[in-house]
Amino acid sequence: MLIIGGIPLFYMELALGQFNRKGAITCWGRICPLFKGIGYAVVLIAFYVDFYYNVIIAWALRFFFASFNSMLPWTTCNNEWNTPLCRQVIIFNSLNLISIYDYHNSINYTTPASEYFNRRILEIHLSGGIDDLGTIKYDMAICLLIVYIICYFSLWKGISTSGKVVWFTAIFPYIVLFILFIRGITLPGSLNGIKYYLYPNFSKIADAEVWVDAATQVFFSLGPGFGVLLAYASYNKFNNNVYKDALLTSIINSTTSFVAGFVIFSVLGYIAYSTGKPIDSVATEGPGLVFVVYPAAIATMPGSIFWSLIFFMMLLTLGLDSSFGGSEAIITALSDEFKIIGDNREIFVLLLFTLYFIVGLLSCTQGGFYFFYLLDRYAAGYSMLFAVLFETIVVSWIYGTKRFCNDINEMIGSKPGIYWTICWRFIAPIFLLFIIIYGLIGYEPLTYDQYIYPFWANVCGWLITLSSILMIPAVAIYQLLITKGTFYQRLKILTTPWRDTIQQQNQQHHHQLQQQQQQTTTLLNGSNATTATASTTTLLPSIVSV
Repeated sequence: MLIIGGIPLFYMELALGQFNRKGAITCWGRICPLFKGIGYAVVLIAFYVDFYYNVIIAWALRFFFASFNSMLPWTTCNNEWNTPLCRQVIIFNSLNLISIYDYHNSINYTTPASEYFNRRILEIHLSGGIDDLGTIKYDMAICLLIVYIICYFSLWKGISTSGKVVWFTAIFPYIVLFILFIRGITLPGSLNGIKYYLYPNFSKIADAEVWVDAATQVFFSLGPGFGVLLAYASYNKFNNNVYKDALLTSIINSTTSFVAGFVIFSVLGYIAYSTGKPIDSVATEGPGLVFVVYPAAIATMPGSIFWSLIFFMMLLTLGLDSSFGGSEAIITALSDEFKIIGDNREIFVLLLFTLYFIVGLLSCTQGGFYFFYLLDRYAAGYSMLFAVLFETIVVSWIYGTKRFCNDINEMIGSKPGIYWTICWRFIAPIFLLFIIIYGLIGYEPLTYDQYIYPFWANVCGWLITLSSILMIPAVAIYQLLITKGTFYQRLKILTTPWRDTIQQQNQQHHHQLQQQQQQTTTLLNGSNATTATASTTTLLPSIVSV
């Protein structure tokens, strides 16, 4: 997905944003007015994602605050939120050995870290499901408010402000990753975790969900389909080497993900070694990995408070980085499209984040995780794949790869190679379509752990997904209705790029000026001839008289 979908689409969106120098809505309106809805779709996807993404940052902030203790609160089982099933990890510092009191090795036993996250941070045990959210947890609400305050003052003045903040939020995680990597590989059992990480399981290749997850992860990681790349690239200089940027950023991004895998799986190997369980039983995905498994491992390390502080500080900076990008995509797209928003950016950003916070309070309730998980599964999965599919079709088959390559050549002085054009025209759209169909065939109603979501919740989830997808045909129909002419003339007008339309208008205007000049010259010549004739007629009697 990275090779045939991620990098080519990353390159494509960077080039489109830099060439058109506008946000997603205006950019797609210039490329192909008929499919301006792609811009609205990607903005809506980013809008939905921000409803729950910042909740993750709030969790990290809550863990960060909790780390300022003489002992990490998820280390022991003698807290008010713990149950009799909790089993504690005990460290013998002198021998650097670890043993776990896990009587009868029962799978029903829980760890202090899992109970801390589920019963203290989330309090999910006090909720019966998505239809029983319970009360708001004010500690989480305050953390979420702090996150949005940070986001607001980082984005309210524009790209210049967020660009300065990103110098820290982008570099700091690399320092922490390096520290955690060195610490991870020195732990007992880490080598087994790394082997498990590097050894592929080809039996999963036929699982539709794996392909959808792979595509979603690549797009989440690189950013196509959210309008983020279009927004940031629109601030580049026109002659910036966008090809070098695309390759360099993609390689750094993918390498970072690969190295982060060593950091995670070295610790997973350590946990498996400590508990005597196989690695696949301790390896998990989603919030459980970040807020249960890794904190559990940190709690057993000497100097656990230090490791906890820098780990959650890293999560905060990584999360804020991504949040800035998603929010800026929305702000730039709407500011470029609607002048009133661009002229009142500070007010608009304040109203946007206020709305985010109000909706985010649903995720801060005792059953808020059920709402969070619903958005996580439906907000940016298939809808993002559909949006990116339409992007490739419009650029390759309507706007045209030849015209697109000429645009890139105008910016950097060289055209993309055949590999890129083949990916844009054939491989990427075919593969995206295959994943969408394959994923829909293998679709199953939403569940979390033992909880089965009610039918209405799945319906709401699909409505969220369809609301962004349907922006594409809805805007296309609207454009057809407001455009004058026959149906064929409308299609021709709406599939003509903005730049070509401007050139045609300039040519028509130039042709009209030429015609007016010719008419004026003709009239002037005619007027001079008439004057000369009149003068001659007047002079004749005098001449005759003489």
